[in-house]
Amino acid sequence: MGLIIFLLLLGDILVLAELLFIPGTIFTGLLGLGSIVGSCYLAYNNISPTVSIIIFVVNIVVLVIATILLLRAKTWRKLSLETNIESHIDEKPEEKGLQAGQEGISTTRLAPMGKVDFDGISMEVTSEDGIIDPKTAVVITKIQDNKIYVTKANN
Repeated sequence: MGLIIFLLLLGDILVLAELLFIPGTIFTGLLGLGSIVGSCYLAYNNISPTVSIIIFVVNIVVLVIATILLLRAKTWRKLSLETNIESHIDEKPEEKGLQAGQEGISTTRLAPMGKVDFDGISMEVTSEDGIIDPKTAVVITKIQDNKIYVTKANN
């Protein structure tokens, strides 16, 4: 009788772990279901078929109730990710007032990509001159497919 109860509890724990903690692994759930079926088999052979069916039905009811109670608990909200992504696609450079021939100062190293400040507007650009050091004056040569291409201003 002790082995039957142990297998039932182990099966419940494994099935709940599969449903709530590690979904998608299947292995844990199958071990849990195997444990539950094993306990029902032992009850069928050692006690009676009626007790085996009662144990199985009660176990399913306990699993459903435990799952509902665990999902309703407020502790799950602490474990869940509640981050909202509020990012958006950046405006086109032209919409920010940038155009070919406009000058700016590189704020990072352009190797060949980096950041440039155009009168308070920081944008990622691509250097056509190769590597450009920070705090170097650059000029926009072209804007193509929302990419800004620059060269050194003294060229």
